[in-house]
Parts: sequence; C-alpha cells; structure tokens
Amino acid sequence: MKSINTASWAKLTPYDRYFDFISTDADRYAILLGIIDSLKLNSTVISVAGNRHIFVFPKGQKPLRSAGFPFKDQSPYLLSAHYDRAEGSPGANDNSIAVFHLLSAAIKLNTKNTDRWIIVFTDKEELKTGESFEVQGSYTLAEKLKSWGLKNVKIYNFDSCGRGGVFIISTTTDHLLKDSQSPNIQNLSKSIRHLRDHALETANLLRLDKVLLAPTPFSDDAGFLRAGLAAQTVTMLPAEEADQYEALLRSRLDFADTIISGKVKEPKERRSLPETWRSLNSASDTPSRLTPEFFEKVVQFIIGLVR
Repeated sequence: MKSINTASWAKLTPYDRYFDFISTDADRYAILLGIIDSLKLNSTVISVAGNRHIFVFPKGQKPLRSAGFPFKDQSPYLLSAHYDRAEGSPGANDNSIAVFHLLSAAIKLNTKNTDRWIIVFTDKEELKTGESFEVQGSYTLAEKLKSWGLKNVKIYNFDSCGRGGVFIISTTTDHLLKDSQSPNIQNLSKSIRHLRDHALETANLLRLDKVLLAPTPFSDDAGFLRAGLAAQTVTMLPAEEADQYEALLRSRLDFADTIISGKVKEPKERRSLPETWRSLNSASDTPSRLTPEFFEKVVQFIIGLVR
C-alpha cells in the first residue's frame, strides 16, 4: 500500500468490505463472518458468557479437536482486535481498521512457514458506564483460555491502528500492576516485559524508527490482565500528536495515573489527550481521519511478531 490514497485503499482485499462494516446499521458480526468465509480463512465462533468471539487459525489447523483446544500447553501468539464499537460512533478507527489489518495479516500468514498463531476478533470491549472489567469480553475469554491450557499464550492486542505512523507500545498494564495485590504479579510483570521486548525487537528488525512506549486508554489488555493473562496493546498516533503526548508525560508524571483512574474523562483532563484519542467512541471517528499510507506498516508489524 505504498503511496496509496484514500480513493484506492478500500478497493484492495480485504479492505473492500470495510465500508460495509462501518455502515450505520451494520450487523458487524455477520459481515465479519461473511468476509472471513469469502477469504476462506480457517475459523470458528466460540461463545463465552454471551459474547461471540471469532477465532481464525492457521490453514490446516483443526479449530476444535477431540484432544482439546489447539496449542494446549503451548505458547502460541494470539493476535486480537475487538470488533464491537461504541453506540453512535462509526468506529472507523476504534476498532474497525485493526480488524481489517488482522484479516490482511491472516491472508499473508497463511502463505508463510509459520503456524503458531491464533487471531481472535473479540466481542464486548466497549463497556457502558458503570460496567466493570469483569464483564468485558476479554476477561471472560481469558478465563476460558486458561481452562483450555493456554496459560502461556502470548497476546498482542491491536486497537485504533488506523491513524498516524508512530507505533505506541502501551505501558498501561505496568501502572495497573503497580498497585495490584495479585499473588501472580511477578510472573505477569515478567511476561509483559517479554511481550514488550519482542515488540520492540520486531520494530527494530522492520526498521520502524517511530516507536513510543507510553500509557494508553484501556483496551482488551485490561480484561486479559485482570483475569491473569499478560497482554500487550499496540496503537498508532500521528507524529505531531505523539511528540506532544511524550512532552506531556515528561511534564506531568501523574498523567498515567489520571488515565488509569478514569479522571481523563473529565473535560479538563480530556483536552490533554492526543486529538486522535479524543475522537474515539464518538461521531467524529470517521474514515476521513484515517491515514492509509501507514496501513501496510501495521500489517507487516503484525506478521513480524509471529516469526
């Protein structure tokens, strides 16, 4: 997609169904299943606590086997993106485009000599006011993954990856663990460090010079972590916004705690967020804000993680 413009990117597979997916009355679950079927990807739907998660496996891997869940007692890569969206928002960036990046990656991964990966399109990432992380789709999914023998799964979560060319490797889980009383905190911290180091090594191998370690708004990583599974979230920002955000974090050492506590939703604090993040979960999250010239970099990063 090098030098691609907004008129042509949506003609390419699988992005040619993107605008159906973000339409106002779209049945996103049904559309996504239809796209996966048309791409002949190896998939299955697994419902957990009323949430419908869509799993995509490598070509030839049986989704469900009599011997148990694929990769039991192993440590495959699990690449996730939530397919739900906030009510009243087109969800162009949050999180439709990451779904399509993972679809594109799945197509390419099936042509490579690697089969230790699972892609999961998660349900119910968006929480309503008053809902706790215990009802988040990733929380109940994590509990199920552990029961299936995937306690050592390596989770990379992709959220809002459609605007900007700077990779933001989230450090939000560090701040959650800081005050955690979990008896498993040392193992979780170690696993997160390994995930993050691998992400940075991948960025280095791909010569991605625009990478920032920084706290980000909550995503599925929070639900996974609360259930005892380490997860690393990756998002994107425009360079100017990333620079301004980095300067803010240097001048306000408390801002990470502001994000974690939820105070960032207050008008005064919300104005400090990068403009891209302020538009999420609103009618402003439209396709016109996307930067398709960076899409292929995200897809190559996803593939690079599974090396």
